[in-house]
Amino acid sequence: MLICGVLATDEDLLAEARRRLSAQLGPLELISPVWPFDFTDYYEPEMGTEIKRQFVTFKELMSVDRLPEIKRLTNAMELRFCDDLALPHATRPVNLDPGYLTHAKLVLATTKDASHRLYLGGGIFGEVTLHYKHGSWRNWPWTYIDYAGDTYTGFFEQARQSYNDRLGEVESA
Repeated sequence: MLICGVLATDEDLLAEARRRLSAQLGPLELISPVWPFDFTDYYEPEMGTEIKRQFVTFKELMSVDRLPEIKRLTNAMELRFCDDLALPHATRPVNLDPGYLTHAKLVLATTKDASHRLYLGGGIFGEVTLHYKHGSWRNWPWTYIDYAGDTYTGFFEQARQSYNDRLGEVESA
């Protein structure tokens, strides 16, 4: 199941990001609540303060080999946000982090290499950010601090259940 984390400094930008993601990648299925992103100040130089976090999932299941293509598309979307707002590309009014969720893991795409990331092609790496074990989502030592906490767990559980339900539908069709 395609999932995308969205960071933005206001809810209008979150809404526009959802609209653009849906236009490019298909109808949305689940939309999380909006949470304050106050786990780190890492993004403040690019985005400012009062950052908000939201996740969306998509109705159509995807082939996992599309993840590098989708990450490059979302990177281009981020630059278009800058252009549309007449902001330099060094800023980041919207941050889009696509990945995929299965019954066993949440994988995120990134352009940054690290010892725990695998190269997927086209300048994109994949990271297993969370894994599902003994009935709950578990983090790894490298898991981003906001993903490692309990804030998003309910949404990831809902997304996993939806994925499992739809996978059953696909297999029985």
